[in-house]
Amino acid sequence: MNILIFGPPGSGKSTQARKIVEKYGLTYIASGDLIRAEISAGTSLGKEMEAYLARGDLIPDTVVNTLVISKLRRVRENFIMDGYPRTPEQVIALENYLYDHGIKIDVAIDIFIPKEESIKRISGRRICSQCGAVYHVDFNPPKVPGRCDVCGGKLIQREDDRPEIVAKRYDIYTANMTPIIKFYQKQGIYVRIEGCGTIGEVWERIRPLLDYIHNLESR
Repeated sequence: MNILIFGPPGSGKSTQARKIVEKYGLTYIASGDLIRAEISAGTSLGKEMEAYLARGDLIPDTVVNTLVISKLRRVRENFIMDGYPRTPEQVIALENYLYDHGIKIDVAIDIFIPKEESIKRISGRRICSQCGAVYHVDFNPPKVPGRCDVCGGKLIQREDDRPEIVAKRYDIYTANMTPIIKFYQKQGIYVRIEGCGTIGEVWERIRPLLDYIHNLESR
């Protein structure tokens, strides 16, 4: 199977993507992970991307396309893509590559949550200022309010986890993804999954769909 997975901030798409990888043995291709790996490795491409981020600029589509398509060339088939494509230009680059190599996407999964849920999930996140442990005021609260269970460090809210920032990120995501969703709808491979609920509940909405596709591909 070849899968695209996307969703707004806080949708849990990466968590579900990893469950899909574990069950179906797919290769996980996450644009964010690839970018961070290149920067950490200090490659020429990584240094270029780091410079964009340091200036507060978006990494250009041409750079992201180069990184992701390079990974895709090594994988070929049986993959799940998380966080790509996110712009019409990235869709064009991906579609051209897939067409040239006779590869098709089986399903584009959109894990949808409303803006209010996105804000609740992300703005409630707290991170230990000392060890980096992650908590949530509603879903995973610390034993002592404001203090880490592991090291006793002070829990803080990241700047980009503030409600007004999350709301802005949600709106930007929605605006960017609307034409991409329409594209995959026209292709007949778009499936919207309700993302509210527990990880297990969302997984049970995804799993039957992928079992069906997997069985078709295995024939």
